[in-house]
Amino acid sequence: MLAVITARRSAAFVSRSSFTQTFSPALRAGQERSFSRTTLSMKLQTAIVGLPNVGKSTLFNALTQTQGAEAANYPFCTIEPNTGIVEVPDPRLHALGKINNSVKVVPTVLEFVDVAGLVKGASGGEGLGNQFLATIRQCDAIVHVVRCFEDDNVIHVDGSVDPVRDAELINLELILADIAQVEKRMQKVKKERKMDSKEGQALEKVFAVLNNDEPARNAGLDEEEELAIKSLGLLTRKKMIYAANVADSDLATGNELSKELEKHAEKEGATMVLVSAQVEAELVDLEDADRNDFLESLGVTIDDCGLRRVIRESYRILNLQTYFTSGPTETRAWTFKKGWKAPQAAGVIHGDFERGFIRAETISYEDLIACGSEAEVKKQGKLRSEGKDYVVQEGDVILFRFNV
Repeated sequence: MLAVITARRSAAFVSRSSFTQTFSPALRAGQERSFSRTTLSMKLQTAIVGLPNVGKSTLFNALTQTQGAEAANYPFCTIEPNTGIVEVPDPRLHALGKINNSVKVVPTVLEFVDVAGLVKGASGGEGLGNQFLATIRQCDAIVHVVRCFEDDNVIHVDGSVDPVRDAELINLELILADIAQVEKRMQKVKKERKMDSKEGQALEKVFAVLNNDEPARNAGLDEEEELAIKSLGLLTRKKMIYAANVADSDLATGNELSKELEKHAEKEGATMVLVSAQVEAELVDLEDADRNDFLESLGVTIDDCGLRRVIRESYRILNLQTYFTSGPTETRAWTFKKGWKAPQAAGVIHGDFERGFIRAETISYEDLIACGSEAEVKKQGKLRSEGKDYVVQEGDVILFRFNV
């Protein structure tokens, strides 16, 4: 009887919390039932790079609210990459948690990696360059921290502050490393007489762009070409954010140095955000009220400060969106790729949700907030039952039904 009840329960089991209890089909005689609790998250990493002493590790410590990465005033103070998990701020979570009286509210996260300072010659191994570049190659996006402040007490590896020169130096090292990768692969493809394949065509396009001192992301590749060279992990094919590290007094509007960097970013098709690593480091130790007062004195708000800008922009360039599951036990944000259909998005919670997907009972965040409760949403006919071809939208509140 227990097996029959459990099998029926499986058919209607839904996602209400992060702890997904997976029920098996009815058991045969002699078998024992086992239950598993699994939480699956998308592992997406963003590398924080830049020259030595530009504020990378200070920013990383602020992002992760730790003091794990050395932030010393000398080159290569970070030798081993530091990895930290960062919560993605989202005020919608607490609004949903309040509606459902959730015991827990759990944000989605991004993973940041603090890579030791790169220097000229890194592509040839200078300053442990090969090791650092290999770390970047494993990441999905890059935050390039560039010094845009003057301070005689903080050493600059090249003796003067020039954000465009510094950005170009790092970019050149990344380009040179990519050229070496592409040339090596092209030799093999030519040897196998496959240059007319999608891979061969993609390599030729990328090689031409790199030889023009442009990042590989400027090469116009179609979807098949992109897939064909994905395994190379080209550094300059990755999305990039420039983080202009400015003094606290320039956090609201920037300065001449950050404006030069912004123009450079626009030429590359990249984006730039203003940050003050020192301000972010100070905010970590302040209470909420003091934090708000401090930021107000600088002309910014908590939502506009550099830290949240970096997180939001990282989320955007990785083409990520958020859906929610919400109930009395827990309200949780889940990360998924823009354009994913309901079964794929369900798989972020657990693979069984994707394999046994039946339907997604969906409410838009706006409708749920406007109605004030799930009961009122149903009453107004705004609860939708979506099938496997539904493309999940930003802010959807979803109840997945599945059967495995």
